[in-house]
Amino acid sequence: MANETSITMVGNLTADPELRFLPNGTAMVKFTIASTPRTLDRQSGEWKDGDPLFMNCTAFRDIAENIAESLAKGTRVIVTGRLKLSRWEDKETQEKRSAYGLDVDEVGPSLRFAQAKVQKMNRNSGKGDGFTPDVPQDDAWSIAAPATI
Repeated sequence: MANETSITMVGNLTADPELRFLPNGTAMVKFTIASTPRTLDRQSGEWKDGDPLFMNCTAFRDIAENIAESLAKGTRVIVTGRLKLSRWEDKETQEKRSAYGLDVDEVGPSLRFAQAKVQKMNRNSGKGDGFTPDVPQDDAWSIAAPATI
């Protein structure tokens, strides 16, 4: 969408993703990533950790299910999404509260310190949910071999 704040964040999952299903059957996953800056202390020659940033992330539909099946606590990930501000009033203290969160568009494991094997999902789910395309079985893009350069 226009004029939304998009960010990319690298960090580690603080817990296993929590998958839920909304009353209409839509999958939703919530997870938190922590990103901690590290700087080299030139006097001691040691790395020092800065203050961590914790970001609550939310994703829906197919990506939500893929996240829940693929990622676990401690996994280093790269997440891209739209920054959202939530506002509410605390029921007990009547104080106004706010927090930023990330509506996830893309997520993947960081391959800086790990390896991953990617498994392509079948594009023809037949869900008819309006979000998953119904692709014919002879879809050339779903079975095409990688290009050689």
